[in-house]
Amino acid sequence: MAKLSLSDLGGLVYSTEVGRTCPVCRQAMAACTCNAPKRPVGDGVVRVSRETKGRAGKGVTLVRGVPLDDAELVALGKQLKAACGSGGTVKDGVIEVQGDHVERVMQLLQAQGHKVKRAGG
Repeated sequence: MAKLSLSDLGGLVYSTEVGRTCPVCRQAMAACTCNAPKRPVGDGVVRVSRETKGRAGKGVTLVRGVPLDDAELVALGKQLKAACGSGGTVKDGVIEVQGDHVERVMQLLQAQGHKVKRAGG
């Protein structure tokens, strides 16, 4: 087995200033955008559903397919959580609101001009 040289690895892989660096764009791994997962472009329909899977029977309202960037998605999630009076989070482009608030979330999104559908049951 041949020994790899530093140039075979793509150059600098660690810096004492920023830690691990991306061999492609030479940015810190936290700031690297070359391998950032891109959210798939949806069909323009926001889907709202209720799910309990993996949450010990506790229901959460999921909002998928909102055509916003990450910062706007976090702001929308904050608005929805405040309107429902509950907690929640934004993960991987999906807004999670704790509790069964499907109807209320659908009304709020329609009022903001989104095309909304109820997904699943």
